[in-house]
Amino acid sequence: MKKIFKIFIYVFAGIIVLAVGGYVYMMTQYPKVIPPPDLKITPTAEMIERGKYLAYGFAACMDCHSTRDFSKFTGPIAPGSEGKGGEDFSEGVGLVIAKNITPDKETGLGNWTDGEIFRAITMGLDKDGEALGPMMPYPFYRNFNEQDIYAIIAFIKTLKPIKNETPKHSFNFPLNLIFRTLPSEPDFKKLPDKNNKLELGSYYAGSCMICHSPMEKGEFIKEKLFSGGVAFPLPKGGYVKSSNISPDKETGIGNWTKEEFIKKFKSYQLPENQNIPVKDGEFNTVMPWIGFSTCTEEDLGAVYDFIMTHEPVKNKVEKFSATGFPQGN
Repeated sequence: MKKIFKIFIYVFAGIIVLAVGGYVYMMTQYPKVIPPPDLKITPTAEMIERGKYLAYGFAACMDCHSTRDFSKFTGPIAPGSEGKGGEDFSEGVGLVIAKNITPDKETGLGNWTDGEIFRAITMGLDKDGEALGPMMPYPFYRNFNEQDIYAIIAFIKTLKPIKNETPKHSFNFPLNLIFRTLPSEPDFKKLPDKNNKLELGSYYAGSCMICHSPMEKGEFIKEKLFSGGVAFPLPKGGYVKSSNISPDKETGIGNWTKEEFIKKFKSYQLPENQNIPVKDGEFNTVMPWIGFSTCTEEDLGAVYDFIMTHEPVKNKVEKFSATGFPQGN
């Protein structure tokens, strides 16, 4: 009996040593810190305009890094809060507050180099070389065209500086280990020709995939692309789930025409659709319809064409609950 007990103690001690050793290894060897490039962007009016188009549209920088007014449908950006940060993405993850990306030198990006901003956007490392979580969608941005990243940086540097201190992120175990392994060198793509609709749609649809495709350990589940069901907390309590936008005809958008798809987005350019009041406990959405409404019909149509090349996924999504938050999200 004593021998068995002694063996158990040795095995248990070995497991503890391996676990502690593994934890120490992960914390000291990851993330693989990539030095920020020696980069100084010389902006042009055309570059800034392109950056603005992306930041409000397919890159969705502005909706995540500004204050959104959820007393109105789709949470339009509160005027004067552009880029100040503060949106809470902490639910089930740890503490994740969107960074102030205005040029304020004390609380924003005013004391970051262009290379450090570039590294954060494309490689997922903050100014100190610490890993960002994938809710900052650098796995998507790392496949952008490099010039488009320059354009986004050029645009956000034109924002009005706003003093707003945001806390440093921290992640719950084991996400604090998993997220450390995700940062990597970018793999930039060439901006597709406008006549190649499928490649252009693929280029822009990454922003759709981020919210409408379930993930596991920081990776998209391939058989569930665009199937929706990803839960997002609402500021007043409860949650909303992303819609199934796969080509499934029963539970997705398989019955939508391209014209209907485009019209849905462009309808949010109408002032009356930007000021729809929503009471506490009523259905709302985090989908940034207003920002995406600024995208061109050609680009939106290309996204539709690309989504329609995917396998339909049958997944009926219960979109809204006024209370709670689902486990596993």
